[in-house]
Amino acid sequence: MSNHVGKPEKETQDRILALFQQGLGYTYLGDWEKEERTQPIETGLLFNFLTMQQGYSATLANKAIDIFTKAASDLTNGLYTANKEVYTMLRYGVSAKEEVGKNKDTVWLINWKEPHKNHFAIAEEVTVKGKHNKRPDIVIYVNGIALGVLELKRSKCGVTQGIRQNLDNQKPEFIQRFFTTMQLVLAGNDTQGLRYGTIETPEKYYLSWKEESDKQYDYLLDKHLSVLCAKERLLELIHDFVVFDGGIKKLCRPNQFFGIKAAQQHVHEREGGIIWHTQGSGKSLTMVWLTKWIRENVKDSRVLIITDRDELDDQIQKLFLGVDENIYRTTSGKDLLRVLNEKEPWLICSLVHKFGRQSEEGDINSYIEELKQNLAQDFKAKGDVYVFVDECHRTQSGKLHDAMKAILPDAMFIGFTGTPLLRKDKQRSIEIFGPYIGNPYKFDEAVEDGVVLDLLYEARDVEQFVTDQQSIDEWFDAETKGLTDVAKVELKKKWGTMQKVLGSKSRLERIVYDIVKDFKTKPRLNSGEGNAMLVSGSIYQACKYYELFQSVGFKECAIITSYNPTAADIKGEETGEGSPTDKLLQYEVYQKMLNGKAPDVFEDEVKTKFKKEPAKMKLLIVVDKLLTGFDAPSASYLYIDKSMQDHGLFQAICRVNRVDTEDKDYGYIIDYKDLFKSLKKSIKDYTSGALDDYDSDDVKGLLVDRLEKSREDLDTALEAVKAMCEPVFPKDEPTFIRFFCGNTENRDDLRNTEEKRVALYKATATLMRAYVNIANEMEKAGYTAEQAHKIREDVKYYSDLRDTIKNASGDYLDMKRFEPGMRQLMDMYLSANSSKKISDFENKSLVQLILQVNEDEGEYKKNDKKKQEAMAETIENNMRKAIIEKSDANPKYYEKMSALLDELIKQRKEAVIAYKEYLEKIAKLAGQVEQSSKGSDYPSSLTTNAKRALYDNLDKDEVLALAVDSVIQANKLDDWREHFMKEKKLMLAVKAILKDEEKTKALMEIIKAQNEY
Repeated sequence: MSNHVGKPEKETQDRILALFQQGLGYTYLGDWEKEERTQPIETGLLFNFLTMQQGYSATLANKAIDIFTKAASDLTNGLYTANKEVYTMLRYGVSAKEEVGKNKDTVWLINWKEPHKNHFAIAEEVTVKGKHNKRPDIVIYVNGIALGVLELKRSKCGVTQGIRQNLDNQKPEFIQRFFTTMQLVLAGNDTQGLRYGTIETPEKYYLSWKEESDKQYDYLLDKHLSVLCAKERLLELIHDFVVFDGGIKKLCRPNQFFGIKAAQQHVHEREGGIIWHTQGSGKSLTMVWLTKWIRENVKDSRVLIITDRDELDDQIQKLFLGVDENIYRTTSGKDLLRVLNEKEPWLICSLVHKFGRQSEEGDINSYIEELKQNLAQDFKAKGDVYVFVDECHRTQSGKLHDAMKAILPDAMFIGFTGTPLLRKDKQRSIEIFGPYIGNPYKFDEAVEDGVVLDLLYEARDVEQFVTDQQSIDEWFDAETKGLTDVAKVELKKKWGTMQKVLGSKSRLERIVYDIVKDFKTKPRLNSGEGNAMLVSGSIYQACKYYELFQSVGFKECAIITSYNPTAADIKGEETGEGSPTDKLLQYEVYQKMLNGKAPDVFEDEVKTKFKKEPAKMKLLIVVDKLLTGFDAPSASYLYIDKSMQDHGLFQAICRVNRVDTEDKDYGYIIDYKDLFKSLKKSIKDYTSGALDDYDSDDVKGLLVDRLEKSREDLDTALEAVKAMCEPVFPKDEPTFIRFFCGNTENRDDLRNTEEKRVALYKATATLMRAYVNIANEMEKAGYTAEQAHKIREDVKYYSDLRDTIKNASGDYLDMKRFEPGMRQLMDMYLSANSSKKISDFENKSLVQLILQVNEDEGEYKKNDKKKQEAMAETIENNMRKAIIEKSDANPKYYEKMSALLDELIKQRKEAVIAYKEYLEKIAKLAGQVEQSSKGSDYPSSLTTNAKRALYDNLDKDEVLALAVDSVIQANKLDDWREHFMKEKKLMLAVKAILKDEEKTKALMEIIKAQNEY
């Protein structure tokens, strides 16, 4: 089989079909292009399996198939609900009666216990009938039930095209019903390998499968399919690693799969241990899948989950309820002992007591004491108990383990953590719980796999200094008359502590102004797509921050802490001094913010808005709450103004590492406490400062110094642009234009050089973005003043070069993906008076450009004849390029536009019309070129550009144009432009209408140019 570069998709498809048959033992069902299917179940194959392999009677098999088929056809409540119902029948069997009066039997559609006794098969080019027919490349069948679909793309096409095709196919407009039985939804090509998801998985959550293989493969795609679609693995994934989680169907990630497989082995061997999967990598669902497996595979098993934070306890309950598992939440240690002494419930979660009403941490000692007081002498827990200790990294986990071990001596304990174990505690933790279960899934691996984002770190110093020591001394002297010397010393100590911990108002104001400025200038924050969290040192300080944000008009913020204002909080706080005490201010600010709402109701509303409407809730001010737990909201930026270390700090900074939209490349940490002092010494170590109690390997890759990373990005971007321009000699404007455009009046030249130009635009956009990131911090980043000046000049030079090439070629591509908001930021750092720039053409369409020139006509009156000539030629080149580019879509229309342009050029050169009149006419013509479909001389039935193009090029025959459009819509297949046979099929359908081969060939070129086809 050919491995040549640029090979068509069909060759890849043929190779994959052979892999399934020869490598994995699947049966080939055939090429089903010419057959139409309306459902994802081959009833004949399923009937044969049920009667011949499973031994059911024909009557019972037919009844089960009927029930199953109806479920797979019912989209009344949407695809998710239908798929969930189908999955339930696949997983737990179909309940059916052979005849009236008999008991119901469970009919197993899949033999889960003996995978190889099932019938595994594939079919290609499966034509599925829907509102618009579709034809998936390969469908995977087990016992005639479609459980997987694979879209393949040729090497030079991105795998994302296949993902988007799968997502399109799941819409009601296409073949949604075919996906009611789907478990694996796959897309792949030979260069990027395979990406997997399930129904309705968003594109950003499709993942690669990571697994070592002894066998060597030429292509990643073959390796991924070989491990993922091996018969036993495929059924195991579907049986044990699928979850329907509150409206979202999810499959396991590789780290979850192998972690659970390792845990299963530990359960078999009755050996406890620790599962460490980094924050954000799905630790909580790992807990769910392992719990379900234990329940189904260990006789009399019960699972007890212990946590020491109320929010985690609440989240664990919600998680299990969301996946249809009832979990009993104990109310006290006494209640826990009562439940354990009974046989039910099998799934329990228990919350360790709090240290106090305002505390987030659990009071392990009080919890243990209560357990001991209520423990009966003859107590013995019922069943085979497995204890999961969430956040087992906490210091007091050892005490808890010892106490629980005394109560449950036969129980097996598994610790879960998302953070590394402290070096000083690691050996003790392993002694308590046992060794690591499987391989720890560390932060740098999760970043590499795309499961979480990398973090960029920046320390900001807001130094406090005394402006008037004499006034402070005078205040103390006046206020402390009558106090003893000891009392005075204590008061001054308190003053020093307040200065250190709370910070002066002026310091907090500077931080507030800093954050507000970031919301106006930083990516994602200024667009309203991202938001931030501010970690404050105390609830009082959080309230001061809130007041300051309100005072500067930043209203889209709220405080979320464990504080619940009550009258008891302010009892005895009134001093009569005129200004409130800390507690009074805290109480008043909270009451004003809550505005009559209960704190828990207010918190739920704020969290929902923060997650779903970030532009309406931009900033959350927190102290401890929301910094841990899988349900804590994620953000783009985390501002830290609190002394933190170890686990608390690790979990907090992971609030911003969650994958979000495509424009979120990093999570940003802004540190006002300089917690990561180690970054000043060695970015590779991370063993001093805030994370000094971790082993360096355990936190490797957690943070990247912002300035070091920004300098690396800038140097790389500048070298890339220079290398791109290296072949140009001499480096003058005409040579650059010839290199990147060829002859600007030659259509073929412009097309042949387009790839070079697009690469230049992307590279310069990357360069400008990298420069803006550190333009005002070049010396801090390690550049000398001379180097910084030279780089600034280089950036200006390549920015001007890009603009020159854009103007000369007439390119007005939408560069938003590469330059989001950067033009505005560039203006802050670079001069606006770029050399030889005629007008600000950036991000403007052809019409906007011409209209702007027309509006600014007064400026051109001041210019000489030569300037007007240069301007006119640039405009004409733009017009010519636009007409050439658009002419494929509607040759007749643009022939007329080209003739009008020629006439205008002639009039200008012969001075038949004045320059002002010329500008007015060229603007009008530009409007016609840009908005060809807006003309009023088209029949009202021609509602799209494509229909109008057909009309113009079919001698203005309205009926014929509509007939051809209808034929195209009915016969076009996915990617028909890239496949000769697909294109030929469409051409034959058009020819049947036109009855003229030459006219058909000409019209096919116009059809190809229509975006909507």
